[in-house]
Amino acid sequence: MTGRFEGRSALVTGAASGIGLALAHLLAEEGAARLILVDRDAAALEAVACDVDMIRVVGDVSDEALWDRIDLTGLDHAVVNAGVAGAATIADHDFAEWRRILSVNLDGAFLTLRAAMRAMAAGPETRGGSIVLTASAAGIKAEPGVAAYGCSKAALLHLAKVAAKEGAADRIRVNAIAPAGVETPVWDAVPMFAARAVEIGRDAAFAELAAMATPLGRYARADEVAAQIAFLLGDESALMTGATLLADGGYTL
Repeated sequence: MTGRFEGRSALVTGAASGIGLALAHLLAEEGAARLILVDRDAAALEAVACDVDMIRVVGDVSDEALWDRIDLTGLDHAVVNAGVAGAATIADHDFAEWRRILSVNLDGAFLTLRAAMRAMAAGPETRGGSIVLTASAAGIKAEPGVAAYGCSKAALLHLAKVAAKEGAADRIRVNAIAPAGVETPVWDAVPMFAARAVEIGRDAAFAELAAMATPLGRYARADEVAAQIAFLLGDESALMTGATLLADGGYTL
């Protein structure tokens, strides 16, 4: 059976773990001909195994020079997924930590988006394409201690809308996805979660958090979010652009 992404080329950042890794596998299973996978974790990126032509790029998405050396010719899809987390109240927030989070989550997203849109608009005839930005329900609902992370993700939601308007003339669709809790390694950088995981185990810590935070009582798996991103990338969502798919288990209600 022909896959939804048969013969297509896709860029995925943050591809060595979590949502990015699950998406790389899904795109390969769905027939993608070429995957450009970007991550700063060289060992984890090298371990990604998909039965498809893969170009692995090790680097920081917030480094503008990185994008000068990545060939995105013929790009059909892009997933702006790389991100970092952190937690501190505003009064106690270290400015260097604020900049670290904003640099990767917002500057890196902008540079990725810019490179992808330029590639999709290049050539004598506009190819068009589709792009998804991985935002977060933290960019919609305010919580104590997540100013940097939440603001970076709120900015991504608006960035997707601006990009959708700008890209429409070139047949480029841009959407965002805003999950709430997802069982990925990004949680290990959150002190509260990391401490609880040591006490009761990661699975139990996820279950405990989800029971408190979401009406549905669970967090998403990375493969579930990857499937939702694939929908936004694919032809089934051909009339969607500038939209945010909120997949939060009821967290923002």
